[in-house]
Amino acid sequence: MKEFWNERYAQQEFIYGTEPNEFLREILKLLPIGRIILPCDGEGRNAVFAAKLGWEVNAFDFSPSAKEKASTLAKQEKVNPVFEVADIVEKEFKDNTADVVALIYAHFPEGLRKIAHQKAIKWLKPGGKLVLEAFNPKQLDNSSGGPKNIEMLYTEEMLREDFKELKIEYLQVLETNLSEGEFHKGKADILRLIAKK
Repeated sequence: MKEFWNERYAQQEFIYGTEPNEFLREILKLLPIGRIILPCDGEGRNAVFAAKLGWEVNAFDFSPSAKEKASTLAKQEKVNPVFEVADIVEKEFKDNTADVVALIYAHFPEGLRKIAHQKAIKWLKPGGKLVLEAFNPKQLDNSSGGPKNIEMLYTEEMLREDFKELKIEYLQVLETNLSEGEFHKGKADILRLIAKK
């Protein structure tokens, strides 16, 4: 899996574009500026956007190619988010230190998903917000990106169970039209979640 992503991110163009995820953009503009953790942030579009708003950013991805592109984008935009090469299983931050943890298209098989979601909960401060956007199982019928393994696609029930320790403020299953670079383009079936610790 790591080799697949490294190869994909090694392309010259930004495969998911350089603009942030639209849902994350909307939410961050409404919240007081603080510290954000962005796991699986790929080429850094969300990390760079948050840094431009003034957030203290810790982002990571397990692909060295992704980090190189994130660094290039950060230099272009004259910001300096902390972006590391790391795996969600190994990565640790202090508990209760993030104002926001954003999981944007961070898809994992079941065992890893539970680990990742538990870590996100631990990292959040009391009162902190979890922001998530991901594909749901209907996405298998679309050609706009996402895993082709149904076990890696998320349902409303799955998210309610994974984040039952948090107060779910918003959870929507919807059909949308993605325009995020070459690999997230067209009709898509997604879920969006905001939950508070």
